[in-house]
Amino acid sequence: MSRLAVAVLAAAFAFPALAAPEPGPDAALHALFEREFRRSQEEFPEFATMRGNHAFNDRLHDKSPQAIARRKAHVKAVLAELDGFDPAKLSAQDRLSLGMMREGLRRADAMNALYGDLPFGAGMGEGWLQASPAFGPQALLAMLARSTPFRDARDYENYLKRLGAVPRLLGEATALMEAGMKSGWLPPRAAMSKVSGQLAAFSEGDPASSPLYAPFRQFPPGLPAGEQARLAEAGKQAVAQSVQPAFAALRRFVDDKYLPACREDLAASKLPAGMAYYQKMVRDMTTTDLTAKEIHEIGLGEVRRIRAEMDKVIAASGFEGSFAQFVQFLRTDPRFYHRSADEMLAHYRDIAKQADAELPRFFAELPRLPYGIRAMPAFMGDNAEHYTSGALDGSRAGFFEANTNNLSRRPKHDMPAVLLHEAVPGHHLQSARAQELKGIPAFRRSSHYVAYGEGWALYAEALGEEMGLYRDAYAKFGRLSMEMWRACRLVVDTGLHAFGWTREQSIRYLADTAGIQESAAIAEVDRYILNPGQALGYKIGELRIKALRAKATRALGERFDLRRFHNALLDDGALPLTLLEARIDEWIAREKAAS
Repeated sequence: MSRLAVAVLAAAFAFPALAAPEPGPDAALHALFEREFRRSQEEFPEFATMRGNHAFNDRLHDKSPQAIARRKAHVKAVLAELDGFDPAKLSAQDRLSLGMMREGLRRADAMNALYGDLPFGAGMGEGWLQASPAFGPQALLAMLARSTPFRDARDYENYLKRLGAVPRLLGEATALMEAGMKSGWLPPRAAMSKVSGQLAAFSEGDPASSPLYAPFRQFPPGLPAGEQARLAEAGKQAVAQSVQPAFAALRRFVDDKYLPACREDLAASKLPAGMAYYQKMVRDMTTTDLTAKEIHEIGLGEVRRIRAEMDKVIAASGFEGSFAQFVQFLRTDPRFYHRSADEMLAHYRDIAKQADAELPRFFAELPRLPYGIRAMPAFMGDNAEHYTSGALDGSRAGFFEANTNNLSRRPKHDMPAVLLHEAVPGHHLQSARAQELKGIPAFRRSSHYVAYGEGWALYAEALGEEMGLYRDAYAKFGRLSMEMWRACRLVVDTGLHAFGWTREQSIRYLADTAGIQESAAIAEVDRYILNPGQALGYKIGELRIKALRAKATRALGERFDLRRFHNALLDDGALPLTLLEARIDEWIAREKAAS
């Protein structure tokens, strides 16, 4: 976010001591917000499904050059329309909503301009990277199958139409990848080795074993047996005739043409737009004006601080040996690992119940939406655990997806921090609270900023210390290892994309410094290579949130209420970090006035 944009948005909250009465909601502005939110769901029907709007469950979004060009033009048109509203005549929340929508559109417009005449767009899923180990049609379509409701025959018929659209979607994705080959917008080959195997799970074998056939393996009890048999057969035919051939063609293209063309160098600054591309990603992902060098130095400082804390925990555990020996002990002792996926899931659910019981001590208001814990699909391999948000209308719970695919790489002592990050008080609590907020437009209730969302989730890991959920030295070390991992990201991401680090150097630094499994370090480094800047948001966001807590504590003294502070952080929905600071300043002023 630019300094000018920050100044304009922050000014929205600079109220005089005797402010004029707040205006009511601007009807025309809210109509625009609602129109644009509906349009975004129609343009990106996968997003609609994820958010609980099932009006478009029969389609997949259009990535054709014409559709992307239309969306680029629409960004400019809406920006011009927003310029017709005078912030001085709006309520505080309307000014915030106006500024957020305008800033999001400006970011998209800037990315579109950076692509120039190329067919890529800044919209969801229409950029130059169409397939990677953590992103692509293989991940998106499987997630859709798990997020779509199947209540009656109509839901299945809509899903069959969606499966029928897979060949078009993959053809358009292939065309975008071909455009990347011609223009030099290509990922590094070294980080792409797992893609072919992931595509194989969708392109071959028994259609009834496909991840996209899963909804046809269990039907709602009210559906007649004859209908079940008909739909099950139709599902097999759709997978065999539409899905598998399309994925097989994509896999052949990836293996025979795309991977051989991919880049040897790793840095995002070596892409056609040069360092400007990486700098933009850094700004977008951190919502700050920090430079790559500043972030690199912050990371090195955090690594030193956290390492000192880790050494104290090792000493307190009674272990006699070096840091490396302690890490090796944790990696090899069988007591630290589960014997089955069911055992791991049961352990996660036990941690979740412990965390749930502590929440009222830390939050003045809690969301109503529940969350579940389930295993990540096998085809995702060693990808990181993640959270899938619930429906915006509360009709579907959120889910923490636990990686049970390789138990030897998921130690028990890491699990409390992972659960706190992905579920409560991390991603689920934050996103569910945002979805249930009243009086703000829908686009804000479903918005996401990496630095805010991931920063909050990393802060939630640290909050586990106050919640009493790290009950032995091993769990404490696991939490610190997780924090060290995020500090290392600041060093490694900037090292890779701005300072010439190699893949091997990055893997070694992450494995040795954070004490994580080498296989996990490999997967992480490949993720940073393919998604530049994203990994920076975690620690930058957490540090800013901790700084705001310290600021509020100093300002309010004995009047500081941690429960109310946490809700102040959450109760505007996701925000850029600069605006979050402005809102907390306002909250501090209100708390002082109220007392």
